[in-house]
Amino acid sequence: MHDDRRLVEDRLSRALTTRVIPAIYQSPGYQSAVPFTVEMWRVPDEPIPFAQAMEDAAWEPFKIGDWWGAPWSTTWFRVKATVPPEWSGEHVEAVFDLGFEDAWPGNQAEALVYKLDGTPIKGVAPRNKHVPVSDISVEFLIEAAANPDILKHDFQPTPFGDKKTAPPALMYRLDKAELAVLNETVWHLSLDLEVLRDLMLELSLDDPRRHEILRAIERSLDALDPHDVPTTAQQARDELVDVLSRPAHASAHTLSAIGHAHIDSAWLWPLRETVRKASRSFANVTWLATQYPEFVFAASQAQQYAWVKENQPKIYERIQQAAKNGQWRPVGGMWVESDANLPGGEALARQLTHGKRFFLDEFGIECEEVWLPDSFGYTAAFPQLATLAGAKWFLTQKLSWNQTNKLPHHTFWWEGIDGSRVFTHFPPVDTYNAEILGKELSHAVRNYAEKGRGTRSLLPFGFGDGGGGPTRDMVERARRLRNLEGSPKVEIEPPHEFFRKAQAEYPDAPVWSGELYLELHRATYTTQSRTKAGNRRSEHLLREAELWAATAAVHNGHDYPYDDLDGLWKTVLLHQFHDILPGNSIAWVHQEAEQTYADVAERLTKITRQAQESLGGGVFNTSPRDRAEVVLQDGKPIFATAPASGIGTEGEPKNPVTINGRVLDNGLVRVEFDENGLMTSVITDGRETLAGPGNLLQLHPDFPNYWDAWDIDAHYQRKHTDLVDADEVTFEDHGPLRATVRVVRSFGRSKVTQLISLNAGSKRIDVDTEIDWHESEKILKAAFPLDVHAERSAAEIQFGHVHRPTHTNTSWDAARFEVYAHRWVHVAEPGFGVGVLNDSTYGHDITRHGRASVVRLSLVRAPHIPDPYADQGMHRFRYALLPGASIGDTLAEGYALNLPLRVLPGSADLRPLVSIDSDAVAVESVKLADDRSGDVVVRLYECLGGRARFTLTPGFECVRAQVTDLLERPQRTVSLEDIELRPFQILTLRMERREITE
Repeated sequence: MHDDRRLVEDRLSRALTTRVIPAIYQSPGYQSAVPFTVEMWRVPDEPIPFAQAMEDAAWEPFKIGDWWGAPWSTTWFRVKATVPPEWSGEHVEAVFDLGFEDAWPGNQAEALVYKLDGTPIKGVAPRNKHVPVSDISVEFLIEAAANPDILKHDFQPTPFGDKKTAPPALMYRLDKAELAVLNETVWHLSLDLEVLRDLMLELSLDDPRRHEILRAIERSLDALDPHDVPTTAQQARDELVDVLSRPAHASAHTLSAIGHAHIDSAWLWPLRETVRKASRSFANVTWLATQYPEFVFAASQAQQYAWVKENQPKIYERIQQAAKNGQWRPVGGMWVESDANLPGGEALARQLTHGKRFFLDEFGIECEEVWLPDSFGYTAAFPQLATLAGAKWFLTQKLSWNQTNKLPHHTFWWEGIDGSRVFTHFPPVDTYNAEILGKELSHAVRNYAEKGRGTRSLLPFGFGDGGGGPTRDMVERARRLRNLEGSPKVEIEPPHEFFRKAQAEYPDAPVWSGELYLELHRATYTTQSRTKAGNRRSEHLLREAELWAATAAVHNGHDYPYDDLDGLWKTVLLHQFHDILPGNSIAWVHQEAEQTYADVAERLTKITRQAQESLGGGVFNTSPRDRAEVVLQDGKPIFATAPASGIGTEGEPKNPVTINGRVLDNGLVRVEFDENGLMTSVITDGRETLAGPGNLLQLHPDFPNYWDAWDIDAHYQRKHTDLVDADEVTFEDHGPLRATVRVVRSFGRSKVTQLISLNAGSKRIDVDTEIDWHESEKILKAAFPLDVHAERSAAEIQFGHVHRPTHTNTSWDAARFEVYAHRWVHVAEPGFGVGVLNDSTYGHDITRHGRASVVRLSLVRAPHIPDPYADQGMHRFRYALLPGASIGDTLAEGYALNLPLRVLPGSADLRPLVSIDSDAVAVESVKLADDRSGDVVVRLYECLGGRARFTLTPGFECVRAQVTDLLERPQRTVSLEDIELRPFQILTLRMERREITE
């Protein structure tokens, strides 16, 4: 037989695109469409609610084909039309095209369509343009958002990410607004042909099934009259019945399909637009649920539900009804899909507690999985946090983006630093925005790493990132592919059913131990430095506010600000979203974040100060370690002492500081500088710490291959400039308590001012840094070459630390050329270690050069996309060198650096609310119970990586102590006099206290 395969395939392609799909809204004997009469009103500034828009609207005539929508503006359209009598009984729909481009649904113009009474009907977006019609006289109000496509111009810098700089020209043209009859036969023919074509093209040329499909399609096209598609569509469908009815092979892979709309809570649009995106997507989904009883949708991010509840209560009611029907499943149990590396330990715990409580309160559903498909790597602390929050399973997708190494598993047990394990799935379809296309299904089967062990994987389908969600075409494709020869089986089911089945068939899945490091997007540890600083400082201010508000409530009945703290936590948690905290959003997002963090800081400082004043003043130590150190009070250094989580007083200084030439010395550490203000020698315990100039600023070119704000590529390492020359070096003697070296360096268009300080009684050398940064596509690092031969480094993560090799023996080691850490990193050889601390820096690289180890902090970058002015301007932060330090020493000083002592007039004499008698245990939070019972809740963890036995002494009469989960739900009673922890174990204790009555 002659091979005419390509001819038939090309014939199908042309018939589909030029005849069948255009005929979906054509019916025999009817006019093809009835245009709407359109009126328009441009909202003067930011979006407004429906009711206000209807009060303020001044309608103007508008024609199809006219332009609308300056960047970030909102336009309301009022459309009217009448259904022709001859359409009675037909499937009539409204069809709108706002000027869509087909490439990226959810990342351009979008709209929500309302009835006149303000009831939202459905969203309108590319490839989802239809709206149901139920009346003869049709009148809709359309809230249209003119959101620019930020990445449209192939990752070139754009002014569109900031409302102040976006060009004012109108961007979109209303191409279509009409009533039309959906020809369901033609529509189904198009789906039949698309599904069979996609399946055929994925089958081997040697597979008879491919050729059977080809000939069936050929017969179908023969039966179709291209000049009268509506009349002949059914005959064409009849020719496909046989090939569409043949069942899948018994051994076919099963794809558990779940409707999904991954909605980034901010990214290439501001937070306020996500509020509307969630409403549009959820309106689409709840409508779809009424049309397809088998359809099931999963949505994470409690914050987005809260937005919809507040702004679109009618849509929210539909969500709750769909959940009762089993068609809607809240998943993930987190407030937002946060970054999974940079939030602090307590913040990740609160992501889970706030999210899970919301879904329990609103839906009665206990989320059993963590759902983080798009975060940029995952902390090794997550398995324990997940299990403590009651989660059994974990889902991720982003690791398919690895540049160097392919993760060897798709289904596995993920083991955290404490030994906790969570059953984890990594969908082999390699997307969380699937459309149920043949190439996606085929890729999932080929890619699936567990063949011979497991038989199923997850398929999240629906337009995402900018939202939109599943479409009816996707559900129709799933119906055809449920049991089709040559294809994997597609079963629509909720995620928990997939996980239950996958775990049951593969209980002995392999184990991956430690962090899930993404070999990409490493610059997200550094980009938008001010956003990261705001997050870090907010986390520590929240810790302070909770501790001192709880202490004041217990000791003197001070009102505990439950509502204020809850709201502030949710604000901070929202800004930990995986496109905000990592620094890869548009300028608008980060400008708002900086303003928000300033407001959070002001409010938390007020809460803390009010609580501390009610306690009577003194030296307040929020850290979990006793302190004796120099603190600035009104700009003057004083020496203060305070117990862990307690209140102290001024004390007698130890080890005063002296300046001798260019040498600072306090008897514990001797620091020598050269004429340019570089550290040339740091000696402690008779041992030299440095192997080269310390605190050396190094400037690298930083031009990644693709994702500007996201990536730092390895080639940056091959070229740099040492910033040695100083404009000014001044030694400042502040008496016996403090000595400072002030160093000013200029380079390019930027300037760095540093105050390098040594205090009495401390080995810690602080570097207060102010950078006026105006570079382009550069990264600035601070280097500390250390005379330490370290095989590995330790880096603080949430509730513990991880070790990473300093060599590049394997491709996995080499790929970790940039890593994240929280408050500290540490390198050591037997008998001697060095810590490098920070108060807001996350990115580091730690390498070995011969006998020396070099620790470098990534301070600031200057990418151009998506924010062309990212990081420009002033930055202030502190980092420090801690020579001769163990991990325990480094941990204590990391807390101290981030939680400075607060000094208030007065001298309170109160016991700390909690005291711990072991240096192997760190208290991470102290608060009152969220249920407002007045119980004291303490979260602590083993912090050195070993076993710990300790006694916890409460500063109040404790009636009963219970171990709880993260949500403060009691699990068992415990004696506070003898508690044992495993390495890095997190423990939440709830202590019922006896109320003191007068």
